[in-house]
Amino acid sequence: MTSPVVLVLASGRGERFIASGGTGSKLEARLGGKTVLECTLDAVRGSGLPWHLEDAGHEGMGDSIAAGVRATAGASGWLVLPGDLPLVRPESLLAVAAALATHTVAVPHHRGQRGHPVGFAASCRDALLLLAGAQGAAAIVRAQPPEAVIHLELDDPGIVTDIDTVQDLAAAERLLRSVP
Repeated sequence: MTSPVVLVLASGRGERFIASGGTGSKLEARLGGKTVLECTLDAVRGSGLPWHLEDAGHEGMGDSIAAGVRATAGASGWLVLPGDLPLVRPESLLAVAAALATHTVAVPHHRGQRGHPVGFAASCRDALLLLAGAQGAAAIVRAQPPEAVIHLELDDPGIVTDIDTVQDLAAAERLLRSVP
């Protein structure tokens, strides 16, 4: 079986980041000498999984996911990863991808908090293609029978460290500096 594709979503407008005092795109904000998006892509590349960057400026997360799935329609599955998770570890991506071998949906958690990427098997393709607007794929997760969904507890704060505000960016910088 081929590996699922990591869909890196980079179409958001970052309105909360600007409202919190940030300037420009949150994905272009500097973190540890790189942009937030570069940090996220480094982790994706480090996983060795195939990936697709969806940055066409879609209206909402649902539109971005659907466009990414359309662009990679032959994939064996998808890991939906917002581009503003710069501290996610390659090992976490691999754990979610591996879980799709036995489950329809894989949802990572860190200390009980739901994170990303959420993984979807190819059987979710049609439902993912129908997504639109601001909502992501949570309804698809809820529509699955409980035995089809695996909840993975991962020791990776990066799966829940998204950059929505300048305060989030400062917290990510502190977390980055604390890693040996």
